[in-house]
This record gives sequence, structure tokens and C-alpha cells, in this order.
Amino acid sequence: MKVPLSQLAHTRSGDKGDTANIGVIAWRPEDYTILLRELSPERVKAHFGEMVKGPVECYELPNLAALNFLLHGALGGGGTLSLRVDAQGKTLGAALLRMEIEVDERELTR
Repeated sequence: MKVPLSQLAHTRSGDKGDTANIGVIAWRPEDYTILLRELSPERVKAHFGEMVKGPVECYELPNLAALNFLLHGALGGGGTLSLRVDAQGKTLGAALLRMEIEVDERELTR
């Protein structure tokens, strides 16, 4: 079944220059494996489409049950150069939480 990522995780996002940072943290440590399975750099980049001009990197943080994504070229030049409403990427985490991921119903009830 498909569920929004927000059902399994929360996010924290920010920026450094033209690179947005999105931390995805599982609500429950046992759901970290689902995040690993369902969230790849390619899938995150596809979710944001043309908004992300450069590569997407992912760093695994198993001790925090979290993933940290760096979206290069995602802020239209960065805070002082961009004409975007959210030039610092503060809302990108919330946007990622709308992504639908595939989850077995048994994974949700464990």
C-alpha cells in the first residue's frame, strides 16, 4: 500500500549556498529500514523534478534512524541570489513528506 512519507518520518531542512539539506528522521527506529528501502537519491531528485538542477546525495545515520539528503543546485543560486519564495529551502522537508512510499501493511502495525 502507498502512504505519505509523513506517516513514517519527520523532516528538518535548511541550506548552505545553493544546496538544500533535508534530514528525514523515522518516527520509530524500526521504520528506518523502510526509509532506506524507499528513499534513494534518485527518487528524491525525481520528487522535486526540475527544481533540483544538480545531483542529490544521501548520508545514512543509522544511530539516529535518519537519512540526510543534500540537494545541489536546488535553491536558484541561494538565499541572496534567488528569486524563489523559499530561497533557504526551509519548506523542502515539508514538501518531501508528501512523497508516497510503498509499505506493507504489516510494517505499519508492528
